[in-house]
Amino acid sequence: MTYSKLINIFKYSFFSLYLCCLSCDQVPSNQKNDAVPKNKNEVLVLGAIHSGHKTDTLYNVEFLEKLILEINPDYILAEIPPDRMAAAMEGFLRDDTISEPRVMRFPEYVDVVFPLTKRMDFEIIPTAGWTRPMALARRDHLNAVSKDPERADDWAAYTKANELSDAAYEATGKVNDPYFIHTHAYDSIQDISLQVYNRLFNLELGLGGWENINIAHYWNIQSALIDHRYEGKRFLIIYGAGHKGWFLRQLRKRDDITLLEMKPFLDKVMASR
Repeated sequence: MTYSKLINIFKYSFFSLYLCCLSCDQVPSNQKNDAVPKNKNEVLVLGAIHSGHKTDTLYNVEFLEKLILEINPDYILAEIPPDRMAAAMEGFLRDDTISEPRVMRFPEYVDVVFPLTKRMDFEIIPTAGWTRPMALARRDHLNAVSKDPERADDWAAYTKANELSDAAYEATGKVNDPYFIHTHAYDSIQDISLQVYNRLFNLELGLGGWENINIAHYWNIQSALIDHRYEGKRFLIIYGAGHKGWFLRQLRKRDDITLLEMKPFLDKVMASR
């Protein structure tokens, strides 16, 4: 086994152990019996379609704006790296636009979340585990695998899984339907490709692997939930829809929050159309 693989195994094991420890012992032992009100926070997970919000006829930026207004969150946990937040906010406050490269890719933030800070009273908490070097390394590694004759079988399996997932999604007739995106069925269809991707490449992609990056994202998400535990507030987690199922599986393990369904809020938006 190569040195780089050993390093990746160590990194993955460390993140997994951290996640396990936080899930099993959410409250410090010296605080578990404190006589404090258990006013649980409410949490929703919104699956975004990124650039699709600019073109879709229903799940567009206008719909997303109305949805967030209906949800009325106190905190938005965003797919923005913490070290990019200050630059993004600085640009927005200066000229009402986002010029930070990592953030400007996402219409849900550029066209909806940041502008809504002028009309609503919520705090944006950046929680993405991504870094630019990590993203570039993942891109370059997958490109190399795709051209490596010795990895032809792996790449064929990965490509086939993507095709199966896309075909299953198309067959529903509900592509980009916000109701369908916020269902277990949608998460299961995404898993057709994501689980194969994870099995084949997670370890070798290091911190940029599918399981590993979700652990990194969730590390930051969970830290925010712990920092604001029992405030009786509403949290809205906004990430690419593919991450939604992974996050929900972790969030359901928590006993200090109330997970809310998206459907009642979607119903209100549709009723107002």
